[in-house]
Amino acid sequence: MFKDTKAFSGFSVDNLQKARSFYGDLLGLEVAEEHGVLALKIKGGNSILIYEKLNHEAATFTVLNFPVEDIEKAVDDLNSLGVVFENYDGSLKTDDIGIFRGNPLIAWFKDPAGNILSVLEEMV
Repeated sequence: MFKDTKAFSGFSVDNLQKARSFYGDLLGLEVAEEHGVLALKIKGGNSILIYEKLNHEAATFTVLNFPVEDIEKAVDDLNSLGVVFENYDGSLKTDDIGIFRGNPLIAWFKDPAGNILSVLEEMV
């Protein structure tokens, strides 16, 4: 039934304009707005929809992953823009700069609505 469908993902935020600024201005993604919904234009052709929800509750899991070639550079670059990385203990323990040194290397941060995002180093 869905074999040839171009699926896409979406998630909610509490403030669409803050999301537009964060994803477009801070992260540098192409953002389009139509009918009160943001569409993040990503490589590969499909968009990710972001919609405002009055009683938004931040996701407790990663909603969007950004593959990068060099995670330490990505973390440094995002830190310089004011992005704060999450620190976790236990099986996903992160180091002092917020990187989980497992497989894959990954670091988590939040958007202004509290949704969890990540940068993860592409495996060669």
